[in-house]
Amino acid sequence: MSQPALLVLEDGRSFAGTSYGATGETYGEAVFTTGMTGYQETLTDPSYHRQIVTQTAPHIGNTGVNDEDDESQRIWVAGYVVRDPARVPSNWRAKRSLDDQLKSQGIVGISGIDTRALTRHLRERGAMRAGISTEILDPAALLAKVLQQPPMAGADLADEVTTPETYVVPAEGEKRFTVVALDLGIKSMTPKRMAERGIEVHVMPATASLDEVLAVNPDGIFMSNGPGDPETTEHPTTLLKQLLEQNKPYFGICFGNQVFGRALGLGTFKLKYGHRGINQPVLDRATGKVEITAQNHGFAVDAPIDSMVETPYGTAEVSHVSLNDNVVEGLRLTGKDGRVLAFSVQYHPEAAAGPHDSAYLFDRFIELMEGRN
Repeated sequence: MSQPALLVLEDGRSFAGTSYGATGETYGEAVFTTGMTGYQETLTDPSYHRQIVTQTAPHIGNTGVNDEDDESQRIWVAGYVVRDPARVPSNWRAKRSLDDQLKSQGIVGISGIDTRALTRHLRERGAMRAGISTEILDPAALLAKVLQQPPMAGADLADEVTTPETYVVPAEGEKRFTVVALDLGIKSMTPKRMAERGIEVHVMPATASLDEVLAVNPDGIFMSNGPGDPETTEHPTTLLKQLLEQNKPYFGICFGNQVFGRALGLGTFKLKYGHRGINQPVLDRATGKVEITAQNHGFAVDAPIDSMVETPYGTAEVSHVSLNDNVVEGLRLTGKDGRVLAFSVQYHPEAAAGPHDSAYLFDRFIELMEGRN
């Protein structure tokens, strides 16, 4: 039976509802995602580590949970907020209900609240610390504990979500290239998309050294999505600088875009409420095409939209921009010979449970490696 539950934001706003998933209490940064489908992929995305995720879609859980769509080995969200959870899942692939899945992994959630009001509040005030509890039902008492939690700004979380040891995703069919993928919070669909294109992917921990990377003799380097503040992620940034000095082709997504920006000498900053969902419009400035993209990030690269930046490795420029707020959505590095050396995007071209407009970027990575070999 569901129990009373309480959600409290750090500015004192509170919402009373009923428990969903496990009982107890949990804390994290309150954010919202606008995807109308793909809740299973959202829950298992390591980029949501230490975040309490609100689904703007009102009806969640209707297709249950299956054993194929997880993006990692566990649920990473700190807490879960939904309006109307499905009472009975209905899908031929479902193995269990979402409620049971949340309970089995100890994920505390809340349901029956006005998620539209919560989303509008976060859009106006920004993402902020929050807590959900079935044990503390006094808003003032729960707020006191929320205010004791660390903020997301300054959080170094890549080491908490990365693989403990290297593993290999073999190429499907004929092997064409070898790529080292640095796991900053990688989703399982990402190396799969590369393997489908004949790439053997060596997924390495975020702490991998230059010698460990070069020992594989990779044709290209990839850095994944992940949680936390990019300003705190020193080792991957230093590693990428070393690899760029050796002219290694590079492709980064999401957190990998932010690391790329920092390696090029650019800054990063925290967005007010971030971009999360599977319906974010992005302009590819090279082609003029608009892509509908899947995104999950709370930080962005600080780069001039309409001018080049000279770096020790070549000339950098903004390749993609958000059509919602003009935030940098991609970077491109060109050498003195006019050839592209590296590129990155702020969104997710693997797009499990999302649009596939950006799948061509994996093919662009292959073209980049072909051009450097």
